[in-house]
Amino acid sequence: MVKEYSDSPVYTASNGCPVMNPQASQRVGENGPLLLQDFHLIDLLAHFDRERIPERVVHAKGAGAFGEFEVTDDISDLTSADMFNGIGKKTRCLARFSTVGGEKGSPDSARDPRGFAVKFYTEEGNYDWVFNNTPIFFLRDPSKFPVFIHTQKRNPQTNLKDATMFWDYLTQNQESVHQLMHLFSDRGTPFSFRHMNGYSGHTYKFTKPDGSFRYVQIHLKTDQGSKTLTNEEAGALASSNPDHATEDLFNSIEKKEFPSWTVYVQVMTPEQAEKFKYSVFDLTKTWPQKEFPLRRFGKMTLNENPQNYFAEIEQAAFSPSHLVPGVEPSADPVLQSRLFSYPDTHRHRLGVNYQQIPANCPLRAFNPFQRDGAMQVNGNYGANPNYQSSFRPVTYKTTCTSHDAHEKWVGTATNFAFRVFPEDYEQATALWNVLGRYENQQKNFVSNVAGHACGARKDVRERVYEMFGKVDKGLGEAIRKKCEENVGALEEAMKKAQPRL
Repeated sequence: MVKEYSDSPVYTASNGCPVMNPQASQRVGENGPLLLQDFHLIDLLAHFDRERIPERVVHAKGAGAFGEFEVTDDISDLTSADMFNGIGKKTRCLARFSTVGGEKGSPDSARDPRGFAVKFYTEEGNYDWVFNNTPIFFLRDPSKFPVFIHTQKRNPQTNLKDATMFWDYLTQNQESVHQLMHLFSDRGTPFSFRHMNGYSGHTYKFTKPDGSFRYVQIHLKTDQGSKTLTNEEAGALASSNPDHATEDLFNSIEKKEFPSWTVYVQVMTPEQAEKFKYSVFDLTKTWPQKEFPLRRFGKMTLNENPQNYFAEIEQAAFSPSHLVPGVEPSADPVLQSRLFSYPDTHRHRLGVNYQQIPANCPLRAFNPFQRDGAMQVNGNYGANPNYQSSFRPVTYKTTCTSHDAHEKWVGTATNFAFRVFPEDYEQATALWNVLGRYENQQKNFVSNVAGHACGARKDVRERVYEMFGKVDKGLGEAIRKKCEENVGALEEAMKKAQPRL
C-alpha cells in the first residue's frame, strides 16, 4: 500500500514539524559548535545510521514485482482453498526472485539456484510459495542446511569464496549430486528471472474438509520460454551489468511486456506414495511426469513494479508456513524445519510484528493474543481482551477434520540421519543423458565443473571425479582430464606471474 502525497508537500522533520532549510544546522555563530537541540540534524543522522537492516542470510540479492494469479482450470476435486475456487478467479500477488548464496551486491548471473517466492493476498490469509528454479535441492536432512550454506559463502579465515570448502562438503554428502547436475549445467545460470521456471521442490498436501488429501508438487512454467547463459556469457554479464536480471524484470513490466507463468500441479494419492520407488519426502528426487502428469490450473502474471524497493521488496517476508485452509505441509523433514526457520528469520531481520509491514499484511487478521513488541503500529487490538474471554465472543472456524490412516504416525523417538543410497545417482544419470540430446550441453557441464573444482585441493578433486563417476564413468573421467589441465594451466600462469628480481 503506497502513501499518496500532494504535488508540493511541505518538508518536515520526522515528527511532522516544518523545517525551513534541510541543509542548515543550528550552531553558535557561523563558525561555532553545533547545538544538541537541533532535532532535525540529530534525527537525520540517527536515522541514516540505522537505514540498513540485516540482509537475508540466504537469498540476499533479489528483485520483485506485483501481479495476479488467475484460476484457469478447476481443481476443486483436490483442494478447498478459496483462492482456487472458480475458473477466472483472480488473486493479487507479490513475487520475489533471488540468488541463494551470494551477498546483496553479488551478480545476478552467478552460478547459483534461484529463489522463486510468491505471496498471495487471499480472502483466507496470506499464502506463500517459497520455491526455487530447480525441482530438487542439495540435501534432505534439515540439520545439514546451516552447515551447507556456510560452505557456499566465505571461508572464516580468508573471507574468500573457497572451492575446497565447497567441494569437500558436497563430495561428503553425495545425495547432492542430482542438484549439482542442474547447477553446473547451463541451467545453473538462467538468462533472466523471466526466463526460468519455478518448482515447489517439497511435497505439500491439498486437502478437503472431509479429511481427504492428495500429495502435490507445484510447477510454474515460464511463458517466455526457458533461456540460459553459458559460463562465458554469465561471466561477461557479471562484470558489464551485474544487475541485468533485476533491470530486465523492471524494464519488461515498465514496457507492459508482462511476464507470466503457467501453473501446474503433480498429484499423488497416499496409496501411490506408499508404492513409489522414492520417498515423497525426499527433496533430492523428482516425480516422473510420465507417471504423475502435470495438471494445469492457473496463470500468474506480473504487471506492476514496486514504487519503493525497500518498503515493498526488501521488507517482503515469505514463509512456507504461511498457508491457508485447503493446503498443508507434508512430513518432508526439510520442509518441516523451514516452517520454523523462515518466520524466525523474519522476526530477527524485520521484528516480531513483521506481518504489519504493508507488503506482508494480510487482507484481514484477528489474533489479540499477539500483542505489543517492537514496531506495533496497528492499534495493538485496542481494548480487546488478550486472552480467551467469556464476554468477547470470537468465531472459530474448522478448516478440516483429521486425516485418514495414512497420516497416523507411530514410532520410537530416534536420531535419524539419511545415508547415501545407490538410487541417489539414478536421476542424476538420467539428467546427464538428457543433456546429451542438446548441442554442447554435456561439454559445457564438464567445463563448468572443472573450471570451479580446479581451485580445490587435490584430495578433494579426486572425490569430485569419484562422485561424478558414479553418475557416469565417462563423465568422471572427462571432468578429471579437463580439471587437471586447468590446474596445470593455473600453476604455469602463477610461475610466469612471479616477480623477477
